[in-house]
Amino acid sequence: MRAILCTKFGGADALPIGEAQEPVTSFAPGDHVVGQMWYGSYAERAVTKHWKCAKVPDGVDFTVASTVLHNYMTAYHALVHRCALQPKETLLVTGATCGVGLATVDKEAMLRAHILAGTGDISKEALLKEAGAEAVVNTRDGDLRAQIKTLTGGQGLDVCFELIGGDTFLQLARSMRWGGRIAPIGFVSGEIPHLPMNLPLLKGFSVVGVFEGTWAEKCPKEASETADKIMHWIADGHLHPRIDRVIPLDQAADALRALSDRAVIGRIVLEI
Repeated sequence: MRAILCTKFGGADALPIGEAQEPVTSFAPGDHVVGQMWYGSYAERAVTKHWKCAKVPDGVDFTVASTVLHNYMTAYHALVHRCALQPKETLLVTGATCGVGLATVDKEAMLRAHILAGTGDISKEALLKEAGAEAVVNTRDGDLRAQIKTLTGGQGLDVCFELIGGDTFLQLARSMRWGGRIAPIGFVSGEIPHLPMNLPLLKGFSVVGVFEGTWAEKCPKEASETADKIMHWIADGHLHPRIDRVIPLDQAADALRALSDRAVIGRIVLEI
C-alpha cells in the first residue's frame, strides 16, 4: 500500500523534506505540500524525498490533497506516457470504483476518450457515469467479451487499464483491437495471469507495464512536474478526487478492513 503524507513544509518543529546532502530549492518554509511515501506516513511527522512532493495550491484543502498523488500520477503515467491514449479512442478501466480506477476515469474524461468503466458491482453504475464513464461493464457476471464487443461495435478496445488480473486479464487480452495497448496495473483478484503470447502476436496489441513508483524513482524531475500539473488541474476544477470517508488515525485498522472488504469508493483519509 502506498502511504500518503500531507503537511506544512518547514517550521521550528518540522522535519526537513529531502535528503540531508541535497539542498531543497523547490519549497520554502511555510509551503503546504503533499508527498508520497512507501511506508511510514501513518504518523504525525514523517520524512520523504522532496521530488516526491508537490505544493498544494490555494483552494485545495489538505483532506483532498492527501488523496491525490498516487492515484492520479498512476493514471497520468499509464494513459499519457505508457499507452499514449488519443482522443476518441476507447478505453476500459477495470476496478473502476477504487481510488486509482476513479482517478483514471476522471483523467480520461480530460483526454476526451470513450470511457468504459468495469466493476463487479453493477449497483455503482450511476456513480461511474457521473464520474465520466460512457458505459459500465459488469466484470463479475455475464459474458465480459460479449459486453465489450457490443459496446465497441465489434472493434474491441484501444486501451485497457487493468487492475484485476487472473481470468479477467485473459478475457480482456482477447478483446483488444489491432494496435491496442493493455496495461497491467495490479492484481486485486490475487492471481497473476499467464498470457499466451500468440494473442499479442496475432492481434497486434502491446502489453505495457505500468509502475508509477519506479517511474518516479527513475525520472524524478518528470514525476515532480507531473505532480504539480495534477495539483493545479484539481485547483482549477478539472479533476475531482472522490473521498469515501475521513476517519481518525487510531481507526487505521478499520480503514484497511474496509479496503479489504471492497467497501470503499475512492479513497479513505486518515485524520491526524
